[in-house]
Amino acid sequence: MKRTILHSLKFAAVLTALLSSPAVPAQNAAATSANAEEAIILTPKPPPTPRINGARVFGVRPGHPFLFTVAATGDRPMTFSAKGLPAGLTLDTATGHITGVVSKTGTYNVRLGAKNALGSTNSEFKILCGSEVGLTPALGWNSWNCFAGAVTQERVKAAADAMVSSGLINHGWTYINIDDYWEKNNGRARTDPTLGGVGRDESGKIVPNLRFPDMKGLTDYIHSLGLKAGLYSGPGPTTCGGCIASYQHEEQDAQSYADWGFDYLKYDWCSYSQVAPVSTNSTNTTRRRGANDFDLPTLKKPYQVMRAALDKVPRDIMFSLCQYGWGKVWEWGADPSIRGNSWRTTGDITDTWRSLSSIGFSQFGHEKFAGPGHFNDPDMMIVGKVGWGPQLHPTRLTPNEQYIHISLWALLTGPLLIGCDMTAMDDFTLSLLSNDEVLAVSQDPLGRQAGRVVKNGNLEIWAKPMSDGSKAVGLFNRNDTDTNIVAKWSDLGLSGKRMVRDLWRQQDLGMFAGQFQTLVPHHGVVLVKVEAIPPSARQLQAAWHGPE
Repeated sequence: MKRTILHSLKFAAVLTALLSSPAVPAQNAAATSANAEEAIILTPKPPPTPRINGARVFGVRPGHPFLFTVAATGDRPMTFSAKGLPAGLTLDTATGHITGVVSKTGTYNVRLGAKNALGSTNSEFKILCGSEVGLTPALGWNSWNCFAGAVTQERVKAAADAMVSSGLINHGWTYINIDDYWEKNNGRARTDPTLGGVGRDESGKIVPNLRFPDMKGLTDYIHSLGLKAGLYSGPGPTTCGGCIASYQHEEQDAQSYADWGFDYLKYDWCSYSQVAPVSTNSTNTTRRRGANDFDLPTLKKPYQVMRAALDKVPRDIMFSLCQYGWGKVWEWGADPSIRGNSWRTTGDITDTWRSLSSIGFSQFGHEKFAGPGHFNDPDMMIVGKVGWGPQLHPTRLTPNEQYIHISLWALLTGPLLIGCDMTAMDDFTLSLLSNDEVLAVSQDPLGRQAGRVVKNGNLEIWAKPMSDGSKAVGLFNRNDTDTNIVAKWSDLGLSGKRMVRDLWRQQDLGMFAGQFQTLVPHHGVVLVKVEAIPPSARQLQAAWHGPE
């Protein structure tokens, strides 16, 4: 088969050997269809020597529980160190788990270390103790795109186990999030008695369904692995699936989430449309209401109420707004009265090229509203085995489209939430989720979102400023044929000679003056980092004889 994901690049002869090395074929269901290209793994295996990955900045509120796992690849056993930790925090040198409580506000510069029998490494890490959390987008897993209404405590624990056993925890993946159907649902109790019963006790406290017999035990287990736990609810009487939600019980529910030990809340509008006051400008007489049926104060109110409730509990809980982009939520999701850590900008994604491309490439213009602690969210990821219920299937995206998916979502600096069955990942899926240089684009501490700098028909170039002064650049080809794309320095706000690095292959491609040109596969991407020439690369300048 034609390896269309491999990039046909015109570089100097000294670099040809790097680019022509064979890729490793992988098993992937997309390759079983008659017209799918071969799934090619581009992500190199991490070296056996230690390498520290993941976020380089972390926010915590004073007096709240702290949990951070130093993400590091390399042969085990490995020992960890941390110099400069604030008072109240301790490091488990065997696991890399940093826990405790920071009482004093401030900025703490920490030097993390990792060491094994083959070597050692260090990395700078900053802890900000103040009012902000979620300074980088969440990396984790959510149960909806694979299990939907079939989620159980056992499946959630299995996902947490797989996050560790697969090694993804060593690349910075952190959250294990339960979506809908942990609550009771009397409407479905006749067909599934595990969902039935009274949803609240006599005091009004929410009671999980029988599938989740021990919420505190579940979060304790997830935390013991060095991971964090997330939960789902909504401001209406019921969730999207008809389970009991938080309407008129916001403070009780927030306290329950904190008591159970959850670290993340996805808050989904859904049935709030049934109880929210309709705008005087609305002409809709049905109960099927949309964004235009409500004024802006009404759209904000349920998130203000839950934010106030979350502020009263002694635990940092990431606040994920889910209301499908209504009322241009990107313009107000970070308002002081809401302080959303992320907000959905679109409806639900599905595992098709049409859904992926229409959602991902519609995010231009939103970048000016994103920053550390508050990010646009184009919805969860659709690689691996998905299915929205007990019957799963391999994603219908081709391998090229999956490279677009991860590349674009990393550039968009939104939450990266894996939606597949974590216990059934093949090598190709794992390679998509474990490329540290691609993930570093998402987790860059500057927290800037990429913007679209060029659109030429179905060819697009998106660029993201990085904290080191470089730019991460995605060259996207939405055509059905392989096409050359030219990234001009003038479009990127750059000049002079620049080093270009292929982030998927983790290889320097050489110096380029004025522009970078490459053949991009159909429905595919080339993701690069463009940076000033480092001193160590001066000797390679002769490798390129482009225009000065």
